[in-house]
Amino acid sequence: MSEPLRYGLIGTGMMGLEHQRNLNAISDAVVVAAADPSAESLQWSQFTAEGRDLATFEDYRDLLRADLCDVYVISSPNFTHRAVLDDVMATGRAILVEKPLCTTVADAAAIRDAAADYPGVFWVGLEYRYMPPVHRAIEIAQSGELGTLAMVAIREHRHPFLMKVDNWNRFNENTGGTLVEKCCHFFDLMRHIAQGTPVAVTAMGAQSVNHLDELYDGRVPDILDNAFVVVEFDNGVRASLDLCMFAEGTAHNEELSIVGDRGKVEAFLPSGLLRRGQRSGWTAGVEESIVTDDRVLVEGFHHGASFLEHLDLIAAVRAGTPALVTADDGFWSVVMGAAAHRAIDERRVVLVEEFL
Repeated sequence: MSEPLRYGLIGTGMMGLEHQRNLNAISDAVVVAAADPSAESLQWSQFTAEGRDLATFEDYRDLLRADLCDVYVISSPNFTHRAVLDDVMATGRAILVEKPLCTTVADAAAIRDAAADYPGVFWVGLEYRYMPPVHRAIEIAQSGELGTLAMVAIREHRHPFLMKVDNWNRFNENTGGTLVEKCCHFFDLMRHIAQGTPVAVTAMGAQSVNHLDELYDGRVPDILDNAFVVVEFDNGVRASLDLCMFAEGTAHNEELSIVGDRGKVEAFLPSGLLRRGQRSGWTAGVEESIVTDDRVLVEGFHHGASFLEHLDLIAAVRAGTPALVTADDGFWSVVMGAAAHRAIDERRVVLVEEFL
C-alpha cells in the first residue's frame, strides 16, 4: 500500500483546524505541517495534531520551501488567497483552497485562468454540495424525477459571524463582502443545481443588527447581516437566497427547495430531513426521510461535508483525475456574490456580463 498523502495547512484558524480534525480520521492522509503567523493558532494546531508529529511555521513560504507535503490546504484569511495561491501553485502540488476563491472577480478570474493548465489537483472548498441531505436532493433533481427544473430556493437563518484573529472578517475589504464570503456556497449550489450560467442578479440587503456597536481602529464594521437575492440563469431556472444572520432562534439553519414541473424536493439542516413529492400525488402528501452518510467519521461544523470532500479529493490525487469542485466553480460563485452586492448598492438588476 502507498503511504498516506501528506497534508500541509496554510492557516490554522477555525477552518484550518476543521480540516485537520477531519484528516486525522482518514487513514490515507496525515497532516505533517502547518503555517500561521498567529502563535496561538499554531498552538491550537499542535493540540489538534493529537500527538502526531507536526512541523510548524510562522511564514507559509517557509513551509513551501521545506517541501514536506503532497497536498496544501489554504484556509488563511480571504484577502490573502490570491498571493498565497500564486506561491503555492508554483509547487505544482495538489491544492484545496477554502471559499471564497478570492475576494474580487479580477483575482478569481486570474486564478481560474492559471488553474486551467495546473498540473496538480486544484480544488475549491465549496463543501455545501457534500452535506448528505443536500447531496441527495441534488441527485434527485438531476435524475429527472422532478422534471424540468424551474426554481431553487435557499434559506440560511443563523448566528452572526464569529470572531476571527485581528477581527479581519468585520470589513468588506477583507472578506469580499458577506454575499461573497459567506454566500458563495449558496451561489455555487444554485449554479450546480440549475446546470446553467447566471445572467442576471437582483438583491436587497443591509446591515441591520450585527456589529453596529463594535469599533476597530475607530471604524464600525460594514458587513451585511441580511439580504434577499434572486438569480436568473440562461436556461430559465430562477434561484433565490434568503439570508439572515441574527436568527439564532430557529430549528433549521439551512433549507433548500428544488422545484420542477413534475415534483419538488427539500433538504433541511441540521436535522438531515429530506422531503420529496410529485405533483400527481399531492393528495397523498410527501415522503420524508433522514439522510446520513455512513462514511462520515467526523461531523465537524458542516455535517460531515468536509470529511466527504477530502475523500473525493484524495481519490482524485491518487487517480490523477480533475477536481470535482473546480476553480471555475469558485470563480462563478464570486461573480454571483459580487453581482448581488452591486445590485444592493445600486438598487437595480445587474447583468452578469458586466463582470465578464
